[in-house]
Amino acid sequence: MTDTQKPPSQRPEHPDFWCQRFGEGITPWDAGRVPADFAAFVARQPAPLTTLIPGCGSGWEAACLAENAWPVTALDFSPVAVDKARAVLGTAAVDLVCADFFTFEPAQPPALIYERAFLCALPRKLWDDWGRRVAELLPGGGLLAGYFFVCDQVKGPPFGILPEQLAALLQPAFECIEDTAVNDSIPVFSGRERWQVWRRR
Repeated sequence: MTDTQKPPSQRPEHPDFWCQRFGEGITPWDAGRVPADFAAFVARQPAPLTTLIPGCGSGWEAACLAENAWPVTALDFSPVAVDKARAVLGTAAVDLVCADFFTFEPAQPPALIYERAFLCALPRKLWDDWGRRVAELLPGGGLLAGYFFVCDQVKGPPFGILPEQLAALLQPAFECIEDTAVNDSIPVFSGRERWQVWRRR
């Protein structure tokens, strides 16, 4: 059976796949908290950055940004995930949108796109589209910052990406300005996650 013959609930490029998992509470990628490297990144910025979070899931980081008065749009194409995020966010000043990242047009260009468990949720056939889309959305000097599942895990999600594959997706539009090991990964990513910041050229 090819990927396109599988029912939508078995295809991670389809909202039904994620609706089923959020609906059943099977979300091993959800840390239930704000990760340390991200919190430190936010704390050291001299001013708030207009932020887009694709595949926002439960929205913990979006809540953190709103608490720091950052303009933030949190995006997910799973309506069940959006409902979960709405419960987490409560009255936080977050623009929460149910939409597809690949066709979504933000009201203004983001200065930051935050990556956490989004690229690794995408089948490899969508990786080139992801690379093009982040480059299209970010203006010169804009930042792509977050967590990357760097390994050779072919079966997913999460789908692992090798350093040279990630570089091929992002260069020459971006330069990597931070790359460090992650010390507080949740079990599904443990030992295979990098915190990286890429600047749009």
